[in-house]
Amino acid sequence: MDPTQITLVQAHAMLRSRQISARELTTAFLERIARINPIINAFITVDGEGAMAAARMADERLAQGTATPMTGIPVGVKDLFCTQHLTTTCGSKMLARFRPPYESTVTRKLKEAGAVILGKTNMDEFAMGSSNETSWFGPVRNPWDIRRIPGGSSGGSAAALAARLALATIGSDTGGSIRQPAALTGTTGLKPTYGRISRFGMIAFASSLDQAGPMAWSAADAAMVLQVIAGHDAMDSTSIRDDVPDYSAHLSTRMEGLRIGIPAEYHPESLNPEIGQALDEAGRVFGALGATLVPVSLPHTRHAIPTYYIIAPAEASSNLARFDGVRFGHRCQDPVDLKDMYTRTRSEGFGAEVKRRIMLGTYVLSSGYYDAYYRKAQKVRRLIADDFHQAFQKVDLLLTPTTPGTAFPLGEKIDDPVAMYLSDLFTINVNLAGLPGISIPCGSDSQGLPIGMQLIAPILKEAPLLSAAHAFQTATSWHQRKPEL
Repeated sequence: MDPTQITLVQAHAMLRSRQISARELTTAFLERIARINPIINAFITVDGEGAMAAARMADERLAQGTATPMTGIPVGVKDLFCTQHLTTTCGSKMLARFRPPYESTVTRKLKEAGAVILGKTNMDEFAMGSSNETSWFGPVRNPWDIRRIPGGSSGGSAAALAARLALATIGSDTGGSIRQPAALTGTTGLKPTYGRISRFGMIAFASSLDQAGPMAWSAADAAMVLQVIAGHDAMDSTSIRDDVPDYSAHLSTRMEGLRIGIPAEYHPESLNPEIGQALDEAGRVFGALGATLVPVSLPHTRHAIPTYYIIAPAEASSNLARFDGVRFGHRCQDPVDLKDMYTRTRSEGFGAEVKRRIMLGTYVLSSGYYDAYYRKAQKVRRLIADDFHQAFQKVDLLLTPTTPGTAFPLGEKIDDPVAMYLSDLFTINVNLAGLPGISIPCGSDSQGLPIGMQLIAPILKEAPLLSAAHAFQTATSWHQRKPEL
């Protein structure tokens, strides 16, 4: 058996029973990365030496009987999580040589659990993009068709998973950046409740929206990863103090009595008909499992895109002000004075999409426009959150498309920002409301490209969310499809 083709749950069982060692498992993935990564560009940095050292320690823990479910599991981490003494670039020239002096909470927890971090995955620059084409290190290619995008901004994490370069990966989701690439690559991507996972050491894009989360082949795999990285962190003031449930123990295939809402606003005429058909079939599967489908309305959905693209750039403008060439990161050569250093450093270090969002954010925060744009967007954000609150008085979960279409060709939308922004039409509201959402495979289009569906739950209801996804995946096989690469 090729160890790169098994699931995380299977790998855990094989490691525990000593059918395979962590060193053997890690070696298999490093060899596959060496062969496949030049084709799809999913990893920016591969830490072979560090991974093998971690694998040796994992084998020792397994032999001593002190292992956790994640001990010896090879994972990839999106390159915006600070890793001590290992380059953390955020997909940008600005941080191309940055080696953090400290560890993010997410990567620290993975290491403490005995996971093997293979390296840092490619991403849209500073997580700004929906196609993984804005990275300073070049675009990521979709393993299902290398002429197409994998989605963004966690496209490297999604592509690495789909190409079997890791058993699980970590992404971040500001407006759909875990769920959207998961849908386009046929993988499972979970965006937890805002604050469920610490943001300490996670380089910020939009602080009130950013959320780390696991990407895996199945909901059962994702539950194991979430168990390790979730929880309160005193280093993050937005971190939730609630206890972390045993997500794996809550997985069930029984759905009797579960009410699933179908929002009318998430089925516009512009929706790809093949996606609509796949969602209809998914609804029938849930019905056969005992769930009840209930029509609901989220009337402020139409305001999601303009609301998000006021709030997110405003926060980005503030967060990215720190990259000025003074303290860390890129600095221009031979500046004549401080203003010249600021100007040329930021002009050289940031790409076009990052500059676009900084300028937009600075504009909406400026005197005379703050009330007209930013304050009004925050009021609409409250209305969007209220829509979900009202819907969840009637249903337990919501079922929607994840994306309006399947993976599009590289370069098709890169010069049309508005068309690119619309790729996140169905995912943005979840971030604005701080809710958990998951994308799982539910079909394929006429070209064989994956189709994903999104399940949305109330705040801190990751357990029933994962359980519903698990029940669907137990009854179907879409998540078992693999690209031929």
